[in-house]
Amino acid sequence: MSKLLASAAIAVSVLASSTAWAATITLAVKNMYCADCPFIVRKSLEAVPGVSKAVVSYKDKTAVVTYDDTRADVAALTRATTEAGYPSAPRS
Repeated sequence: MSKLLASAAIAVSVLASSTAWAATITLAVKNMYCADCPFIVRKSLEAVPGVSKAVVSYKDKTAVVTYDDTRADVAALTRATTEAGYPSAPRS
């Protein structure tokens, strides 16, 4: 029984140590003037390694991005949108 508990404890600690933390940020996005722009912004963000979700609002000119903060950072996200023609910055 104690071997089973020890094995379970080791498995849980290994899984917990490899779990990545998800971060969410809202970016203010410039240059969105048509209905196709949010699609392009979303695709540029989803191409960044570590991004799990990007929801882009044409109306609000924002992108809410959920990402693995061990694989991506805010600079990579803003660089991706800027290179696609849509400069962005964290929304204050």
